[in-house]
Amino acid sequence: MHAGYALDGDGGCIAEARHHAVAFLEQAHADHHLMVSARARDLTQLVVSELITNALKYAPGPALMELRLTAHVVDVVVWDSDPVVPTARAADPDRIGQHGLEIVKAITAELLIEQQPVGKRITARIALSDPPGTADRRQG
Repeated sequence: MHAGYALDGDGGCIAEARHHAVAFLEQAHADHHLMVSARARDLTQLVVSELITNALKYAPGPALMELRLTAHVVDVVVWDSDPVVPTARAADPDRIGQHGLEIVKAITAELLIEQQPVGKRITARIALSDPPGTADRRQG
């Protein structure tokens, strides 16, 4: 299952992208009976928010987001027009902001950044189920 979204770069498109991600995961559950943990849903929204925020901050023009789903993972793919490949900065508890890529690297199973003929494509892979021993403690 996959879906693509063009985001125009206005102030509301970050919330719009998060909404698309949740609706996509809900549709996967409804149509294909895929189990998506609350943790995976929340992490997907966070990754979408961080990647789209960075695309809007550093790249002129629109961004594209694709969501791809298998039985075990969801891939959040974001394309923007800036060819510069971002790198996570060294940890600095005194730094305000600019922690987005650090966060994404920490919470995803895999992070791929590829330069494209125009811009770059970032793919973040998130497991749909919780790792052993990390059951969602908010439930039950």
